[in-house]
Amino acid sequence: MKKILILMVALTATVFAAEAEVANQALKAYSMIAAGLGLGLAALGGAIGMGHTAAATIAGTARNPGLGAKLMTTMFIALAMIEAQVIYALVIALIALYANPYLG
Repeated sequence: MKKILILMVALTATVFAAEAEVANQALKAYSMIAAGLGLGLAALGGAIGMGHTAAATIAGTARNPGLGAKLMTTMFIALAMIEAQVIYALVIALIALYANPYLG
């Protein structure tokens, strides 16, 4: 991870030293990389969170079947909140790709 950050910092110096059009193209490329990585990590985190939520609900229902309906309702609310976080990451990725304020 440190190597990637050092590489990005080193390449940033190249972007600022280059001409305006080259810098603009590099910024677009970095925006695409950031959007892809960010959305991928958000989807991965959301999937892990949803898996843990479903596993906890199933375990709770197995221990106390009388609370199954209540646990299921709580699980669906939690899944909606987890999915909302992934959608927020999608919106930020789309802003970085199509409405980037640094691209002039």
